[in-house]
Formats: sequence, C-alpha cells, structure tokens
Amino acid sequence: MKSGEAMAPGGRWVRVAHTALSAALALGLLLHRTDLQKQEERGELLQPLIFVLLVLCSILLYFKVSLMDPGFVKPEEEVKESEDKGQGVVIPQISGDIKLRRCGYCLVKQPMRAKHCQLCQHCVRRYDHHCPWLENCVGERNHPLFVVYLSVQLVVLLWGGHVAWSGLYFEQSREWLQHNIFLLVSFLLIFIFTIVVLLLLVSHLYLISCNTTTWEFMSHHRISYLRHSELENPFDQGIILNLRRFFCSRHLTAWENIYFHKNSEPV
Repeated sequence: MKSGEAMAPGGRWVRVAHTALSAALALGLLLHRTDLQKQEERGELLQPLIFVLLVLCSILLYFKVSLMDPGFVKPEEEVKESEDKGQGVVIPQISGDIKLRRCGYCLVKQPMRAKHCQLCQHCVRRYDHHCPWLENCVGERNHPLFVVYLSVQLVVLLWGGHVAWSGLYFEQSREWLQHNIFLLVSFLLIFIFTIVVLLLLVSHLYLISCNTTTWEFMSHHRISYLRHSELENPFDQGIILNLRRFFCSRHLTAWENIYFHKNSEPV
C-alpha cells in the first residue's frame, strides 16, 4: 500500500491547519518588533534565515512522517508480486518453525509487535500509536523520523518562544494590549506546544532506549507475547544496541527471532 492511499479526508484538514498555524506564527514573529526584525533592520540576516529554514524543515518533516508508510503489513500475495517484479521489498526472514497469527480484521499474517489500527484499517509493524496530529500511525518505518521531527520542532518552538518574548514590552499605556496581543497569544500557544512536544520527545527516547513501544508500555498485561514471556521486556538488548538498532538499521526486524532466542517457551 502506498502512503498516499492512507490519507483520510479529515487528514488533509489537519495537515492544512498545522501548516497554516506554523506559517502564521513564523511570519508574525518576523513582522513584529522582535529580535529577528531588529536583526533584519541592521542587515544581520543569518539568524532570521536560519529560523525560517528551521520552520520550513519542521513542516517538511511533518509531511514526510505524516504521509509515509509507517510499516503496513502487506498480504502474502502483494509481497510475492513485488518480489517477482524485482521491486526490492525487504521482508524479515522468520524461522520456519515459528507460526504467525492472522489478524482478525484484515486477515494478513501478523508479525510479532504488529497491531491492527482501526483508523488506518491496516496492521502496522512495531506499532507505537496512531497520532491524530499526523493523521497517520507511528510504526517501524517512520518512528525514527518521527523522533527527528519532534527534535526539530522543539528547537523551533524554543526559539520562537524566545523571539515572541523579546518583542513584548510592559509599559503602562492604553495601547499596551493592542501592541502585544499577537505576541502574547503566540507565546502562550508556543509554551503549550513546547510542553507537549518536550513530553513526547522525552517519553519516546525513554521507550526507545528500552526497546519498547507506547502500545506495549500501556497494554503490557493484555499483550500475549509479553504476558507469557519469562522476561519483563524480551526485546531489550541494552541501551546502546537498542538505540543503534532504532536509528541506524535500514531494514525491518524479525522480532520473533529475538523473542524466541531469549524465551525457551513459545507463546
């Protein structure tokens, strides 16, 4: 399945709203009497240019993560057809004595750590969560880029908050609110978004360092392969290897091989 096919009609409005809000805040900060505008007036264009490029980078990353395939599990027929056509689909090889369960919704063979998302109507490999902000799932394919996006977005928000604060002045006059209303609203929105993004980034980095997912962390007692495991987290290989596998691996992982290597008893 191609990423564009997963776009729901409501998703377009979410993406438009995100882009419009990001552009409006950035443009407003450049047009108001802030540090960035003062630097422009002095001919110091480096920081304003970097700020604009960071905003554009965050928007492009948002669309990339939002529209890309998060790791949809393909039916056997589609995988075979892709391999026959030489399209280079890389599917992890699982030991022959391990049997995969079938999803009760889309009937595909469901790899370990995959989950069916009823909003996307597909099973997703190493499912983390469905993000309403992206209108897409976060899974094995787009999770690393999602973390990169959060990091860039946090830098933009922190810088934007500093810029908005630099434009505020607190002289007692009737025109005070009129001159400060945009910057006050901008600072409040940026502050709220910063807290949300910071909490998301910290929580995801912690889960990645443990090689677990949001879904597994929240539903540990309901997931059969975790509930029946002799280990609290059968996928944890240490912080260094967990981070390396997450950020540096270019291929999908056969989690069954790691699970059954650590657990003598099958699920």
